[in-house]
Amino acid sequence: MSQDVRQWLLEIKALQQKLAEVNQERDQAYTSAANWRRFYETEAQQRRTEARLAQQQIEMLKAELQRLQQSPQPIVSDGTTESAIQEQLEQLQNPSEVKETLVRALMECDRLSQSLKAEQADHAQTRRSLTMALGDTVNLLAKERATRDQTKSGTPITNGSAV
Repeated sequence: MSQDVRQWLLEIKALQQKLAEVNQERDQAYTSAANWRRFYETEAQQRRTEARLAQQQIEMLKAELQRLQQSPQPIVSDGTTESAIQEQLEQLQNPSEVKETLVRALMECDRLSQSLKAEQADHAQTRRSLTMALGDTVNLLAKERATRDQTKSGTPITNGSAV
């Protein structure tokens, strides 16, 4: 009889030890999950800040572009520039010099136009990239909230879905 009691006591001790190990593993898993949650929250906060700053910059650039499109700048902005252009024109002696100067001016205008188009394309790409990053961040936050809500409600989660 005492042999049976000892065997039961040994089995109870083994089960208690296993239970303690499982509890310790669970606590480690909770700690790890909390660390990951803090990491994701920090990352999400950084993404939100970056997205907000990028959106502000986009808005500023849109406003500046709209301002520039609505009020085109004259080629000659002040009297000193105008007088310098006048002096250059007076120095031109024959039609070939005028033609050469005009060609250079048109080439510069074309170069500036191409540069503007490239800048606009870059701006559009940046806007698309930031929009995608913002969408990804919103999706991650939604998943994190869903996971947190499921954890709070006590629903066990396995492989990313509630059981």
